[in-house]
This record gives sequence, C-alpha cells and structure tokens, in this order.
Amino acid sequence: ICHTRTRAHTNPHPYATTLKSTETAPTLLRPSRRSTGREGQMNELVKSLPSPTLPGLHLPSVDTHKGWLFKWTNYLKGYQRRWFVLSNGLLSYYRTQAEMAHTCRGTIPLATAHIEVGDTCHLVLTSGGRSYHLKATSEGECQKWVSALQQAKANATLLMHHSDDSGDEVPVPQEDRTLTQGVLKTLASKLDDLSTCNELIGKHGAALQRSLSELEDLRGSTDSTDKVKAVNERATLFRITSNAMINACRDFVDVAESHSRRWQKALQHEREQRHHLEETIEQLAKQHNSLERAWRENPTSYTGETLSVSQTSCRSQEGDASDENDEAEFFDAMEDSPAFITVTATGNIDYCMSNPLSFSLQDTSGANHMQLRRTRRSRIPDKPNYSLNLWSIMKNCIGKDLSKIPMPVNFNEPLSMLQRLTEDLEYSELLDRAARCDSSLEQMCLVAAFSVSSYSTTVHRTAKPFNPLLGETYELDRLDEYGYRSICEQVSHHPPAAAHHVTSQRGWTLWQHITIDSKFRGKYISVVPLGNIHLQFHSSGNHYVWSKVTSTVHNIIVGKLWIDQSGDIDIVNTTTKDTCRLKFSPYSYFSREVPRKVTGVVEDREGTAHYILSGTWDDKIESAKIVDSSQGCGGSEGKQKTVYQTLPPKLLWKKYPLPENAENMHFFSSLALTLNEPEEGVAPTDSRLRPDQRLMEAGLWDEANSQKQRLEERQRLERKRRAQANQALEEGEYIEGYQPLWFEKRTDETGDNIFIYKGGYWEAKERQDWSQCPQIF
Repeated sequence: ICHTRTRAHTNPHPYATTLKSTETAPTLLRPSRRSTGREGQMNELVKSLPSPTLPGLHLPSVDTHKGWLFKWTNYLKGYQRRWFVLSNGLLSYYRTQAEMAHTCRGTIPLATAHIEVGDTCHLVLTSGGRSYHLKATSEGECQKWVSALQQAKANATLLMHHSDDSGDEVPVPQEDRTLTQGVLKTLASKLDDLSTCNELIGKHGAALQRSLSELEDLRGSTDSTDKVKAVNERATLFRITSNAMINACRDFVDVAESHSRRWQKALQHEREQRHHLEETIEQLAKQHNSLERAWRENPTSYTGETLSVSQTSCRSQEGDASDENDEAEFFDAMEDSPAFITVTATGNIDYCMSNPLSFSLQDTSGANHMQLRRTRRSRIPDKPNYSLNLWSIMKNCIGKDLSKIPMPVNFNEPLSMLQRLTEDLEYSELLDRAARCDSSLEQMCLVAAFSVSSYSTTVHRTAKPFNPLLGETYELDRLDEYGYRSICEQVSHHPPAAAHHVTSQRGWTLWQHITIDSKFRGKYISVVPLGNIHLQFHSSGNHYVWSKVTSTVHNIIVGKLWIDQSGDIDIVNTTTKDTCRLKFSPYSYFSREVPRKVTGVVEDREGTAHYILSGTWDDKIESAKIVDSSQGCGGSEGKQKTVYQTLPPKLLWKKYPLPENAENMHFFSSLALTLNEPEEGVAPTDSRLRPDQRLMEAGLWDEANSQKQRLEERQRLERKRRAQANQALEEGEYIEGYQPLWFEKRTDETGDNIFIYKGGYWEAKERQDWSQCPQIF
C-alpha cells in the first residue's frame, strides 16, 4: 500500500542499505500534508545519524570462552574447581566468577603454550616450563575447550606473526602519542554514534510496537489506511536506524582492527624493554653491591688514593666532559662480580653512581700495582641432584628430638650450626651505625632491624645445618674488612647448645648462648631457639637483650619445602628500659596481609611510643617517627586500638641480592659462600676442617655420609668414656661433665646463667699454640 500511494525519496540516506539480497530497499516516504510532523521527525533523524567513513567489514571471530574446569593444585587438595576465561589468546583462571573483578589467580599465554589432550576429559597445558593439569566435567565439554584453546592459540600465533611482519620501526614517542590520541578520539566518536543509534532504535522500536498494537485493535475500521501508513513510516525509521547501528559498529571495528596490529607490536616492544630493564637493574644491583663490598673489606689499603662516591664528579652519558682527560681508562664490571679490584697507576678513583657498570682511573704517574689483601671466594661447587625419600626416614621420627636422630647429608647444607650462628653478622653495619647514634630510641630501631635481618638468609634455606660435635669451634676474623672478630664453640651435645662471642672495633660487643629444641610434628618441623642474645655498645653502655622466634619447615611429607618465621621478639635496653616488641606474623593462605610481615613499636621507659617499625623479614625494615596518637575503636576484648600518626618512613635495612647461580649453591648469601672457605692458622677443632662437611660441599655425598657415621660413632664412644670417668661428679655441675675450652658458665648482669667467653682463643691463634684442643675429627 505504501509503495503505491507514496513516491520514493529522490535521495535516500546512505545508511538505508540492502539487508538481504531478496529484500526491497527501504525508502524514506513523503507522506501527505497531514503527516508533516512525521516528515519533520524523519528529517531530524536523518540529520542526527552518523555519516559513514569506511566500507563495512565482517565482524571478526572472537576467541572468548568461559566455564568451570578442575585444576590440579597439590597432593593434599587434588583437583580444585576454578573459573576459566579464554580471551585474546590468554587463559586466565579465578576461584569464583566474582573474583574476575579484582583477583586473577594465574594467566597462561597460549601463543607459546603446548596443548596436550589426555584420557577421560583431561588436558595438559605447558607454558614457560610449567604444566597445568585440567579436567572437564564431560567429554563434550572437554572437546569444546580443546577446540577453543586450539583456535585461540592459532589466532595468537597469527597475530604474533603479523606483528613481526609489520616492520621493525618503532615510532618516536611524540608521533606515537599523537597517533594514539587521534585513534582514541575516533573510537570515542564512534562510540557516541553507537550510543545515539541505540537510543533511536529503542525509541522507534517502542513506537513501532505501539503502532502495531493500535493496528491490531483497529482491524476493519475506516482509519486503517492511516494507521497502516503510520506503521510503514515507523518501520522505515526503525530499518534506517538499525542499518545505521550496523554500519556504525562496522566502522568501530574497522578503526580498532586497523590499529590493533600496531598496538600489539608496541605492547610487545614495551614488554621486551621492561624485561630488559629489569635484568639490567638486577645486574647493576649485584655489581654495585659487589664493588661496595670489595671497597668496604679493605678501605685502608688504598694508600695515596681517594675513593669518592659522588654524582657530581661523574661524567654524563652525553660526553660533555669526554675530552677532559684523554688518558682516562674505563673498566667494565664483569658479570660474575669479582670480589677484588686490580688497577694500575696512582691517582683518583671516581666511582660514578650514574653508571655503576664502570669506574674511571686517572693516571698521573708511573705504574704502581694495587690490590686488596684478601680475595674471598664467590662460588662453591653446584649442589648435586640426588633424590632421596624423606618420608622413609622421617616417618619414624614423629614427636622426637631431631638432634638425636642420625640423618644423611642429603638433608644438610655444607655449613654447621656454628657457622649459621655466625651468619647473623651478615648485616653488621647496622650495629656500626647504631654505635654512632646519640639517641637510644634511634639506636633501638637499628638493633631491631639487625635482629630481623638475621632471618633474611633463611627464606630459601630449608636444608638442615650440620650438628656440631662437642668441642667444635668456628672463628670468623673480619677485623680488617668489617672491624669484628667472632668465635663460637659447641658447649653441649644433648641438648645441643652453642656459645658465641663477637667483639667489634667499631664500638660494640655481642654474645649469646643458644640451645636448639627441634621437634617433628608429622607435616612440619619446628625449631625453637632457647636463650638470649646480648648486645652492648661501648660508648653509651646501653645493653640490649632479646631472643629468637620459632622457625617452621612445612610440607615435609608432600609438596615443596618452605620455611616460615613466627612469634614475638621483645628487645629490652636494660640500661634505659626502652623496649621494642616485634611481631612476626605467621603465613596464612587466607590472610590478605603481606607474607612474612614484621611490625613493631619502639617505646621509652614510660611506655610512650616513638617509632613504628614495619616490613618483611626477607626484604626490608622501615621506621616511621610517631608525631601523634589517638584512641580508636574496634579492639579485641574490649580494648581500644591506638592510632598513630607518623612521618614518612625511612629505610633501616634492605636485603642484599643473592649471588648469581645461588639456586644451585644452596641459596647461600655472599657471606655464607665464604664461611666454609679453607683458612690457615685456625684451631684444629674449627668447622672448616670437618671432613664430612668438606666432602659434602665438594659434591661427594656418599663419602660424606661415611665420614659422618664415623664421626658420630666416635662421639658416642667418647661420651660413654667421659660418663664413666665422671661418675663421681654431681649431676648437672657441667653438662655430661664436659668443660668447654674457651667459654665458662657465669651469671651475667641480667641474671642469666650462660656460657660467656673467658678469653684466650685469639692469643692462642697468634702463638699457634693449639695443644689444649681435643682431636675431635
């Protein structure tokens, strides 16, 4: 009716395109004068519709797939239900669908992944050296996932190839920024067009629905012709708007698709740059740490030379002062970061902070060879990959003291417990700084940071140190490098107890008497150090006392071994009565707190808080000075919480990066690598001379186990002989009737009955008189 009673518009809007090949092209109508309002409405619609820009393209297939799959977690929990989302070549998984808004549990890039289909609804994805075992609920569901994953992998691979083939040019930042802004404006404009079309579709769709309802009610009436005309007009408007919506969508897809490859290439370039930058920063940190340690070990050996650390003296990378001295030589730091520096000639060594990879030497006279006195080793033989069933040994040890159970060296690291105690001095410079503090509260902050730093080396060290033999000793002489000397002695075997004494020329003395209580609880091993650590500063006389927290090794039966530290450390300055309580938060899978978190408050003798300490025991500790405090609400047991207002935090301690290849060297730190290094002139009871420990470090584990059994059997016979010879002694006068050689039992000023260094060791070493030492090895 409408085609016979009206004529077609002479200039149909270009959005009025053919929907199907068999469908008549829709036309805009010229209604009678009674329909002037509708004509104006249609003209306004034509004006408001967005104009086309690019020819239409078919929508690309989107590789998006969602659903539940079962993912293998571990032997205890087995397969767990996870929500998987496949999009843009990435397979991400979440615990629940609600987690998609904030927490992604993992992402697998399919471009480089290997997809393997197993039996009974199983499939395995391998990416980056890690395998993901997945299971679907049915064979049909598994096949759908496999098809979607393979298609997504093909698309991701094709996109990567397109990105590689599009050229290697990387636009300059300004042009790239301008281009990106222009594309974003175009996409924003297209989105506005889509929004306009959406509103019009909704409006005219509702009007068309009303007209159809009215036409149904007026069937057979005299007004049916006008109603049919109105329905035809509104249907035409709806078609025009729908076609406009389709073309606007095509335009949006065209613009996005035309720039997607460029964006993908730019994103890949940024990822590569970021990865390269991270590697460079890590390498620079290691080399800077090595150079700093090399200078600190012997700063006095640079006679006639001045080591200056200054940014202003460094040459800029643009070479603005490159012609200042044509005779300057630059030496690149080696990747293995040697612990020595050898230079020729005299003059000034300018260590440039802006370029830690090099240092410059200004030659002013003839050749004068200079080298540090001692070069410490920076590596040990790689750990052999020997397999051993831990459960076959540990199943008979539940509830027992592990110090009384013979264990093969497979569970050890090539260090003794005495050396592990000495390793607490890794960050002795914290005590050097504390000795120079005028404020006892600031000094307390540094002492607290030192107490936390001793745990930083344990985060990957799940192996057990060797139990020292009775009478075994260990010395560490770093007088020239760090200004301290350390001596340890095993003063008891059952229970195992060690005494430790350190004297520093930089203003402090540290001593401790530690007894180790270790129990196996089935799933984990708990190690509880009993005893106090004492620290005294020479100038102020401040005497600090604290104890250690409990160490727990988890996943003894199945899974990967990991270690946690938990408990409280109460540090007390017995001179000023200042206190600090450090809380080591135990790890919890359900906790939202930072893992390995440590917090503390430093208070004076009146109980007033002055500093807040925070950080993690495996990374860093910061302090923040309190400027105000107030009582809040929400405390437990009816107590109010105290809210502190602080200044910005200051870094007290930061962990040194591990040496290169540390994962194959028992995760030893730079200091730990040198602890078992052979040294001349040490006592015959020194841990460095222990044969089983030495053989284990060399990788000869079978020979080490034989030597370990020989030493333990000899120690049992010696203990039995000593017990028979001392039956007349009162029980408990000395442990097993044994008297240590370098330590004696006293009651110190805090009331503790402990073993304290009585002197004589360093004098005996100077004379090389070890006639008193027993032959324990």
